[in-house]
Amino acid sequence: MWDLTPYPGRTTQLMRLYLDLCCFNRPYDDQTQDRIRLETAAKLMLQVRIREGECELLWSSILDYENANNPFAEHRFAIQQWRTLAVRIIRADSAILAHARELVKDGLSQYDALHVASAIAGGAAVFVSTDDRLLKRIRKRADIRTLLPGEALAFLESWYEN
Repeated sequence: MWDLTPYPGRTTQLMRLYLDLCCFNRPYDDQTQDRIRLETAAKLMLQVRIREGECELLWSSILDYENANNPFAEHRFAIQQWRTLAVRIIRADSAILAHARELVKDGLSQYDALHVASAIAGGAAVFVSTDDRLLKRIRKRADIRTLLPGEALAFLESWYEN
């Protein structure tokens, strides 16, 4: 069980989250759809938990790369600010690239494979995405828990333990 109580001098490991870029971009999507509004709210609540020190954020060089190509400067800047709160920035080294190549063989895109391989290498407890196709493919694997933002929030807060 994860100890999520924040306090100075913490010695226990917090739950580590990896949010892919589609998750970071969710607040900028058309909010007239209920699902998008709910995912946005859950994603923002996860970010509050990160900011308050109740869980840890992982970042990667693939997030840097993809976000640098965001055509909307204000979105790019806002997303990039989260990098400063990351407890670890995972660089795409040879092991991550090799793992990503294996994931591509399982049907993931190159970028998605790099995100997943980075999350695994960083020790993420949860990989959070709003991409249904990606989640469906990754959920077949046992090496990382993959969840939508609302599911990740429920998992983090242990909504369904009882």
